[in-house]
Amino acid sequence: MRWFKRGLLFSVFALLLLSLTACNKTEHEKVKVGEVTRSIFYAPQYVALEKGFFEDEGLSVEVQTIAGGDKTMTALLSDGIDIALVGSETSIYVTLQGSNDPIQNFAQLTQTDGTFLVAREKMDNFSWDQLKGSTFLGQRKGGMPQMAGEFVLKKHGIDPANDLTLIQNIDFANISTAFASGTGDFVQLFEPTASIFEKEGKGYIVASFGAESGHLPYTSFMAKSSYLKDKAKTVQSFTNALKRAQDFVQKESSAEVAKIIQPYFENVDVALIETVVERYKSQGSYATDPILEKEEWDNLQTIMEEAGELPQRVDYEKLVNTTFAKKAAE
Repeated sequence: MRWFKRGLLFSVFALLLLSLTACNKTEHEKVKVGEVTRSIFYAPQYVALEKGFFEDEGLSVEVQTIAGGDKTMTALLSDGIDIALVGSETSIYVTLQGSNDPIQNFAQLTQTDGTFLVAREKMDNFSWDQLKGSTFLGQRKGGMPQMAGEFVLKKHGIDPANDLTLIQNIDFANISTAFASGTGDFVQLFEPTASIFEKEGKGYIVASFGAESGHLPYTSFMAKSSYLKDKAKTVQSFTNALKRAQDFVQKESSAEVAKIIQPYFENVDVALIETVVERYKSQGSYATDPILEKEEWDNLQTIMEEAGELPQRVDYEKLVNTTFAKKAAE
């Protein structure tokens, strides 16, 4: 009889334990995030996921890659996702089209352009004047990479419309393939593709658009104003986790960060990931906190204006909500 009682007590205890475990899982609120691309540029996000920072805040964050800013914003507007990780310019485009529920940027992830100028030939003493008369394979018209690229060219006295042959009608996913196939003398590429090309001898990094364009909200987490209001506690928890990840990336070595985020880049060698992380860290591409400053917002709109993609400026206070970021940074 004793063994029966002991067995019964053990079974009850096991059921209670399973019940408590199930309860703990259900306590984690699900948050759907849509990222515009999978990129080492977004390292802090993957650190937050892999280190369990979101879970520590009671969140179950699901990230899906939705190629293209327009598709990412469509998913956000149609409630396919709760939060979008995309260029801040997209929130401006949506607002200018008219919206009763404005998309607001609440946490900044990257604070510079993330692309690099890659030349077909090795150039030990590169100068921007060498682009004149060349064929330049740029990014999609109206996108932040292309606008930042043109801004930098103009900064160095190069007229993109007249001083070179600018190609920008190739889909984002096919730009690197086009260059590898022989199109263009120079190309504007994200990492890790730029470093992979350099390693394979297909091209050589000669300059950084991020180092040249200054600080701007290149990639931010954003959501509908209604979501920020109705899910304020959730958004605060999300931002708190992000800040922990940003601190981790700043304090830890690039090698440690690379090791942690490698599961998100299974086909990329960890040593190459480390190189890319270090390159982004050294030029200050990763935002040190989630606060999107007004000066950065103004710089973003200046770049859009010079690219001819901004019919009118949108007030910082309308599309930027720093409440959660400032509290997370306290």
